[in-house]
Amino acid sequence: MMAYDTAAVGNCGDQEQMIREHSELVRRIAYHLITRLPASTEVEDLIQSGMMGLLEAARNFDPSRGASFSTFAGIRIRGAMIDEVRRHDWTPRSVHQKHRQVTQAIKEIENETGRHAEPAQIAERLGISLDEYHGIVRDSAVSKLFSLDESIDDSTQPRRALSEDAMTPDDVVEGDQFRQEIANEIRRLPEREQLVLSLYYERELNLQEIGAVLGVSESRVCQIHGQALVRLRARMAN
Repeated sequence: MMAYDTAAVGNCGDQEQMIREHSELVRRIAYHLITRLPASTEVEDLIQSGMMGLLEAARNFDPSRGASFSTFAGIRIRGAMIDEVRRHDWTPRSVHQKHRQVTQAIKEIENETGRHAEPAQIAERLGISLDEYHGIVRDSAVSKLFSLDESIDDSTQPRRALSEDAMTPDDVVEGDQFRQEIANEIRRLPEREQLVLSLYYERELNLQEIGAVLGVSESRVCQIHGQALVRLRARMAN
C-alpha cells in the first residue's frame, strides 16, 4: 500500500483555502493600481499576474516569521503586478526627459523662493502651457509610479526580505532611513497633496473615491497626486 504524506496533503488543502479566501484581495489591488496606468493596460492582465503572486504567496508563506498571510500575500500580489507592467514598459524617452526638466524647475523655484513651487510657476519656467505641464506630470507619475510606490508603501519594501535571506543589517538600516526621509518630505508637502497621498497609500482609496472625498473630479485628483510625486522626486533627487 502506498504511504501518503499527510502533512503535505494538509498543507495543499491550506494553500487552496488561502487562495480562495484572498482572491478578492487580488481584484482590489488590481483596481487600485489600474487608475494610474496607461489606458492600454488591461485590468484582467493585472488580475492574472496577481493570482500568480497569490499562488506563490500561498506556497511560500511561513507563519513563524510573524507576518499575517494577508500582509504577505498583498506584498507578493502587488509585486507580481508591478513586474508585469515593467515587462511591458511603455514609456518613451521623451517622457523621461520632460520629467527631468520638471524636477529641475521645481528645485530651482523652491530654492529661489523658499516656498512650494506652484504649477503655474513651473509651467512658466519651462515655457509651456498649464495643460502641457499637467500632461507631463500625468505621464511622468505613471512612468515613475512603481519605484516611488515601493518606497512610500512599506508593504512592498519587505518583499525581498520575505523571499530571500540576503538582506544585511546595513540594508535594513538604509531602507528604514530612506523611508523616514520620504515620510519627512511628505510632511513638508502642501496640505492637499499630503491628504491625497494619505488617502491613496494608507487608506487605499482609488482616485475616484478620493475625488468624492475632496469634492473634485478624478482628473483633478490625478493632477494633485502626480504633482505630489514629482515634487517628492525633485526634493529627493540626491
